[in-house]
Amino acid sequence: MQLSIVVPTYNESPNVAELVRRVGLAVQGIDAEMIFVDDSTDDTPDEVRRAAVTATLPVRVIHREDPVGGLGGAVIEGFAAAESDVCVVMDGDLQHPPADIPELYRRYRAGDVDLVVASRYTDDGSAQGLADRSRVMVSRLSTALTRAMFPIRLKAVSDPMTGFFLIDRRAVDLEGVKPRGFKILLEILARQSVRVAEIPFRFAERHAGESKASFRQGLHFLRQLTALRFGKMSLFAIIGGLGALANLAIMWGLTHLGMNYLVAAVIGAEVTILANFALQERFVFQDMKGEASGVWSRFAKSFAFNNAEAVIRIPIIALLVNTWHLSSVIAAAITLAVAFVVRFMFHSLVVYAPRTAGKRSLAREVVDELDAQAVSPGEL
Repeated sequence: MQLSIVVPTYNESPNVAELVRRVGLAVQGIDAEMIFVDDSTDDTPDEVRRAAVTATLPVRVIHREDPVGGLGGAVIEGFAAAESDVCVVMDGDLQHPPADIPELYRRYRAGDVDLVVASRYTDDGSAQGLADRSRVMVSRLSTALTRAMFPIRLKAVSDPMTGFFLIDRRAVDLEGVKPRGFKILLEILARQSVRVAEIPFRFAERHAGESKASFRQGLHFLRQLTALRFGKMSLFAIIGGLGALANLAIMWGLTHLGMNYLVAAVIGAEVTILANFALQERFVFQDMKGEASGVWSRFAKSFAFNNAEAVIRIPIIALLVNTWHLSSVIAAAITLAVAFVVRFMFHSLVVYAPRTAGKRSLAREVVDELDAQAVSPGEL
């Protein structure tokens, strides 16, 4: 098998037959297969099986009942199932023209690259298939933001947001790719060192069905981008920062209602401790929960530590207010900033620690884990 074409799908039933037909025409002369990795709630898997009967190339479908990792997870699962080490990834809505697959393959066959990106923003490429000018603008801005955050890794890539590319899976540590959503190419480029080339392509209009783009996906992308660039510590900092602002707002409001500032600080701390744990579970340490202790155990550790930290921090606030005559809000802000680093270390190394420890020394585990959690993946 020379080429495996991986198509992640979610409710693309109306497009399947035409996509299989066009791909079959495009890859004549190439020993290729198609793998649909499907997370649909409609009859897309059945449509794939029907299309496979008359297809001119082998076509199979993997229907995932538990779609871990979203679209990115589907792509990684497709790589694992592929018969060829050379894989093309494309969407199932025909906005990625199957006729360009041979050009991706020809460029790879030159032998000097591991990854060939089909770009809307190089040479005569085009994003004309985007629904309207606002989506074109959003695409351009998000691409510019992404390249600005990874200037070294993406210096040779004009369209890191595309979902249309060819990759030699032997050049990628698939276990090192931790898909968070739909921008799988960005995950690969940010986490792996690969040789990259581009070809232009013209982004077509959707063949049938409705676009999956949404405001929620935009927010998910921003979270994905932040996590990739700065690692877990950035997400922990964002949540901690929001919690600190909420803490200060609660304290300010209660003191202005006449409550003693120490009592107000206690109430603010308890409210934000609960909220921060929920957000950290959902957005920061979600990939570590499987190997960590149960949720109630994690909550108990987190709650106990944060309250112990508050017991220590609040007398320090009193000391700063009464001895140094600082504003109570400023004093609280100073102590919260110091507490952030300690909280991150405790949660990474204790709350979400795997149930079974390895054979490395404790000191080595601490250094390695802090390095991984604070800056991974980062940019070299």
